[in-house]
Amino acid sequence: MRKVLTASSNENVISTVRNACKLYPSFFATDIFDATEDIIRYIDYELPEIKVIDFTSENIDCDKILQNIAEDTWLHYGGVIAVCKSHKQVEEIERRKNPNILAIQTIPDFQNHFVRILRILYQNQRFLFNRGMSDIAGTEESGSFIFGNDSMDCRFYTNFLVNYLYNTNRISDDDRFSLQMTFSELVTNALEHGNLEIDYATKTEWLGKGGNMIQLIQKRAIDPRFAKRRIKISYDISRTASKFSITDDGNGFDWRSYMSKTEADENMLHGRGISLSKSVVQTLTYNDKGNEVTFTIANLKNTASAVPGKMSQFETVEYKDKQVVCREGEYSNDLFFIISGRFAVYANKKLATVLTPNDLFIGEMAFLLNDRRTATILAVGDCRLIRIPKADFLLMIRKNPHYGIFLSKMLAQRLLRQTNQTIELKKQLLEKA
Repeated sequence: MRKVLTASSNENVISTVRNACKLYPSFFATDIFDATEDIIRYIDYELPEIKVIDFTSENIDCDKILQNIAEDTWLHYGGVIAVCKSHKQVEEIERRKNPNILAIQTIPDFQNHFVRILRILYQNQRFLFNRGMSDIAGTEESGSFIFGNDSMDCRFYTNFLVNYLYNTNRISDDDRFSLQMTFSELVTNALEHGNLEIDYATKTEWLGKGGNMIQLIQKRAIDPRFAKRRIKISYDISRTASKFSITDDGNGFDWRSYMSKTEADENMLHGRGISLSKSVVQTLTYNDKGNEVTFTIANLKNTASAVPGKMSQFETVEYKDKQVVCREGEYSNDLFFIISGRFAVYANKKLATVLTPNDLFIGEMAFLLNDRRTATILAVGDCRLIRIPKADFLLMIRKNPHYGIFLSKMLAQRLLRQTNQTIELKKQLLEKA
């Protein structure tokens, strides 16, 4: 069950979320709060993957909530849908470039589109998980998203993919912001300049008359000349690299002349998107027509995308290849957070598994049970861990109890996964008997 936090006192917002969740009763459920501190506490303890934050509810300090999320980007990230009073407020929040926000909408747009948002999330649920709560981290993913000329869809799918890369330790915290900016510029180019044929002069004239881009996009999107045009984002996410293609149905452009422009040409058509892209991605190419751009980024290799802010105070320990982290049977109960590298786990002198940053921790069983080590852990290559003495971690939990809740949930999820694997193995054995 995926929890949807509804941070609102506006009945229009609340009823929209409730009714949408009823369409997926076995997958989505909402909890509703209208007090700022209750909302922050809920986010800390429940780790909701989808957070509807209503900026129209004046009794809720939405900026404080977003700040709380930003202060611990390792534990809290993504999944924010902001509801606003007006298109002007939408643009103001858009300018913040907050990587945690999936969509920004006025109340009428939210009422019209929230069911579609949940449907998209439901259809792509493999991308939705809390850190340490999924067994798909690090797997390969290929597919595509096809959508119409809607600026909400552009932002939604862009942030959807970037947050997925971040959550699965494929990009760092810094790269997350840079990639989001680049991705956003390229998709916006496909929408405005490609499908809707909004050139610099048209945009300048419209804004000069007091209009905003959302209104201009909506006006052009219903124009019969452009109404049937679509944008396609294709992705091929592997363990070592991630490749994306953005294709529009427009007439293309002379990309060769713009690829040679400098960053000073930001105001020229397509110039800013290309300029930004060349500083972030490994490769960037256009098709001959100029209506499809493809780029590739290198993934992090066996490295955590971020270190929990609460744990950065503890000692970082470096290990060389085959160096022992702990030995089976020894009495020790330190907890280790995996920053980088791979670690071989041996039980009874046999290789049991290999741990990576996607596994988050080493030694949680001895830590929790105050027992001897159940396995020997060896570094594979150069590695780094954060060593957290039990007494210090317990003190940290007293000050930040939601970290204890997170650790408990993570272990429960692993136990459930192992139980399901055991049931499946027994089923296969019975079928062969």
